[in-house]
Amino acid sequence: MTPFLDLKAFNQRFEVEFQNSLRQFLDSGYYILGNQVKLFEANFARYCGAAHCIGVGNGLDALRLILEGYKILGRLNENDEVLVASNTYIATILAIKQAGLKPVLVEADLKNYNFDLEALKNSISQKTKAIMPVHLYGQLSPMEEILQISKEKKLLVIEDAAQAHGAKNKIGKYAGNLGDAAGFSFYPTKNLGALGDGGAVTTNDDALAEVISKLRNYGTSTKYVNELLGFNSRLDELQAAFLNIKLPTLDADNEIRREIAKKYISKIKNDKIALPYYDGSKNHVFHLFVIRVENRNRFIDHLDRNGIGHLIHYPIPPHKQQALSEFSHLSFPNAEKIHNEIISIPISPVMTEQEVDGVISVLNSY
Repeated sequence: MTPFLDLKAFNQRFEVEFQNSLRQFLDSGYYILGNQVKLFEANFARYCGAAHCIGVGNGLDALRLILEGYKILGRLNENDEVLVASNTYIATILAIKQAGLKPVLVEADLKNYNFDLEALKNSISQKTKAIMPVHLYGQLSPMEEILQISKEKKLLVIEDAAQAHGAKNKIGKYAGNLGDAAGFSFYPTKNLGALGDGGAVTTNDDALAEVISKLRNYGTSTKYVNELLGFNSRLDELQAAFLNIKLPTLDADNEIRREIAKKYISKIKNDKIALPYYDGSKNHVFHLFVIRVENRNRFIDHLDRNGIGHLIHYPIPPHKQQALSEFSHLSFPNAEKIHNEIISIPISPVMTEQEVDGVISVLNSY
């Protein structure tokens, strides 16, 4: 059996350091917004090349607090429109709605599963104030084109980088340092994952960083001095400690993911399987290796019979979710095709060569 993701094996590499860190945490007697959070914020800001990193409770909060911060700064107002991918995970859209803004869903590109750029341009209205590209599955959105559009139309660009830790563009700039601000998730399955929930905002905007630092902690500037109507969304001190341990290995782990992806792409030879687009650069960190098959249920039966783990990211498009029924009248043929056909196969830095070869063999025999 090849599991979809062996998180235990992935984290066992750090177990001694985790145990030491836990002991230091217990001995410190300091549990919220302590030195480990400050250290991680400095480390991750430096890693991304951004001026600021603010640790928050999770990836959804990271995106929402960016939007709430821009509302406080007067860059966004209630009911402003934010363009967002029609094939993203629902959290991206929830952040926009919960901030009192209006998500405008944009059709997907079947080649790279990011924005269809023509559809993006055609979706801009006088009410559009921001674009929220999603680096889905670990592949950067076409940021050069998005930034050009945003410059012409004077729009904010807020990256949903929840799946793209360590992805970088052709001039070496990292996800998290490509737009006005970015939201990250450190959910355990991410390329940089905690052992619980966690998230962060990165930005070069000093004013935004200051506001979000207050918003995450009840709107306080100093203890019991509340300047803003804030939230309770703080990166946990222990999770920050674990992330500090794992961050130095992120680039090497991402390189292993790319090597596995290259092997899959070169060795899987089956006309029934559509492989992901990849240009061979570092703009993809393969958080997920997502293929498409027309008869997914039959393909899943084949994987199950042969002991290959799998997941679907994601089976239902946002506009078909009951929670987002206001979008149910809309049609996005590409997004619907993607959600009907995609399936994620195992990819992880701790996979053995035998496991990788086994996945290839099973897919070729379908």
